Amino acid sequence: MSVPKVAIIIHTTFGTIHKLAEAEKAGIEKAGGKVDLYQIPETLPADILAKMNAAPKPDYPIITPDKLAEYDAFLLGIPAAFGAIPSQWKSFLDSTGQIWATGGLAGKYAGVFVSTGGQGGGQEVTTISVLSTLVHHGIIFVPLGYTHALEQQGSLEEVHRGSPWAAGAFSGHGGSRKPSELEFEIARRQGVGFWNTVSKVKF
Repeated sequence: MSVPKVAIIIHTTFGTIHKLAEAEKAGIEKAGGKVDLYQIPETLPADILAKMNAAPKPDYPIITPDKLAEYDAFLLGIPAAFGAIPSQWKSFLDSTGQIWATGGLAGKYAGVFVSTGGQGGGQEVTTISVLSTLVHHGIIFVPLGYTHALEQQGSLEEVHRGSPWAAGAFSGHGGSRKPSELEFEIARRQGVGFWNTVSKVKF
C-alpha cells in the first residue's frame, strides 16, 4: 500500500486560514504523514486588497487544477464570505471542469477547515456549500466528526469554533482576532484524524 499524497490548499485574506493551515500540517506530521501546502489564485486586484487591509499572502505556491490529479487527498482551507465560499474559491472550483470531464478526481478524499469573522457567519454552511463540487467530482468527504476532538469541540470555557463538519476559527473584523490555542488544537487534531483516515486507503 502506497503512502497517500496529501495537499493542503487554501485561500486567505486576513491570515486566519493560513494560521489554521499550519496547525493542520502539524497534525498530519504528528500522525506520521507528509503534506504539501498550496494557495489558489487571488482574483481581487491589489488595490482592493490594500483597501481591505489584507494580510500578505503566505509563501505557498499557486496551485492549478491539473496539479490536483497528482494528489490522493486534500484539506481545503476556506474562509466564509456572506455565509458561503468566497469568489476566489468559486472561481478555482469552476476552473476544474476539464479534469471533472475526465473523472480525474473521482475516488480522492477531501476535508475542509473554515473561518468566519464572528458567530453566525456560516461556518457549517460554508462547508456544506463546497460539498456539491466534491460530489460532482466523486471526491469522498472526510469530516472532522467528534472522535478526535470531542472534549475540545464541546468546551464551554471560551468562545471558539470547530464543529463535526470542520475545524475552524473566528477571525474578528478584518482579521483582528487570531485563532485561539483551542482552535489550533482542534485543527491539529483534524490533521491527525484526516491522515489516519486516508493512510488506511489503498491508492
